[in-house]
Amino acid sequence: MIGLSSYAGVMESLMNSAEEQQPSSPLANSWSKKQESSKNQKPKSVGGFVLVHAGAGYHSESKAKEYKHVCKRACQRAVDQLKAGALAVEAVAAALVELEDSPFTNAGMGSNLNLSGEIECDASIMDGKSLHYGAVGSISGIKNPVLVANRLLSEAQKGKLSAGRIPPCFLVGRGAHDWAVSHGIPPCLSEKMFSLSAYKRNKRKMELAEKMDTGHNQTKKRRQSSENVSILLLENGSGCLDTVGAVVVDLEGNVAAAVSSGGLAMKHSGRVGQAAHYGCGCWAENACNMNPYSTAVSTSGCGEHLIRTMLARECSAAMQSEDAHQALLEAMQNKFISSPFLASEDRVLGGVIVLRCCRCVEAPPSQNIQGILVEFLWSHTTESMCVGYMSAQDSKAKTHISRLPPGTVPGQSLAIEGGVCRLMSVVE
Repeated sequence: MIGLSSYAGVMESLMNSAEEQQPSSPLANSWSKKQESSKNQKPKSVGGFVLVHAGAGYHSESKAKEYKHVCKRACQRAVDQLKAGALAVEAVAAALVELEDSPFTNAGMGSNLNLSGEIECDASIMDGKSLHYGAVGSISGIKNPVLVANRLLSEAQKGKLSAGRIPPCFLVGRGAHDWAVSHGIPPCLSEKMFSLSAYKRNKRKMELAEKMDTGHNQTKKRRQSSENVSILLLENGSGCLDTVGAVVVDLEGNVAAAVSSGGLAMKHSGRVGQAAHYGCGCWAENACNMNPYSTAVSTSGCGEHLIRTMLARECSAAMQSEDAHQALLEAMQNKFISSPFLASEDRVLGGVIVLRCCRCVEAPPSQNIQGILVEFLWSHTTESMCVGYMSAQDSKAKTHISRLPPGTVPGQSLAIEGGVCRLMSVVE
């Protein structure tokens, strides 16, 4: 494994990662410039901030425009909700619907197929204000699994069912599908949600990989088969990426996180990935007496690696340290790449987007003005990760495809980037 000191060249300075610059952007490395400009103009109410990802894996240059475009649309959907007064949990669900509706992402409409040629999706959502969580696993025939997860969350917030029964927060398979339909979420024909040609292509590649293993001993066969599947999943193509997600903070400082996935290509029927598991796919928690920062996390990558390390919750806990950048770097190194739970893995593949926020102490001393300092970061051990971010002050979202530096090994090294944003609002 590579030591922490070796990552110095991997990290870029905050906000140098943005590929598209816009003069009106609230993002900056220095707070002093922002404070000087704010003295000459009255702060405007803003709806909040959103950060999304379109998977940690491999993003080909030929399709970079499509990946970025879907991230922009997802950011815009969330910001529209925030400007309309929606809470963070509603905005993050809106962002996920946009990501699920794209054929270029491995979620909802663009999901990978399992070994049987069927779609089985996972999704979860968490509200940092109430700490409620909703999730579905291995669900078929639903266009937007995140809507089912969100409905489970909202139903749980209503309290106990008849006869004192505890409402479910996590449903799988046919039961999840039937519950969704009974609660007004329309079903969708599975054949409208995938590319059969992509399935046939992946199946041929897998069969070829298995033939190449013939003649090797069983231990070597298992290892080589795993490597071949990893190669299959990281090849160019929209169906090879794993998991989309978003994190949001609203005007009141509430945070929320969500994640959705079609799972690994050619997975076993009934397999549930990290996108549905508590503390693995996403995490959101408002600040409280014990925690000075509100945090929201969404993950992507190899589900089994993320489940065994509970990476979302680990990263959230790390964000209570003073230096967010260093905290995430150490969490990805110590809790993921070098995790004892993954000691047998040659390559540990995953990525996270992280948001943390607190009230600005630098805000002008006025009772009718509120300021929220938002720090947002992303990190990945995969070859690349596509992200987008936007505040309600922006006219459009910024997007970026983060890549490991040349010469580094996926699964053994990481990239980490991010930025800061200050949200100012007038309290009526």
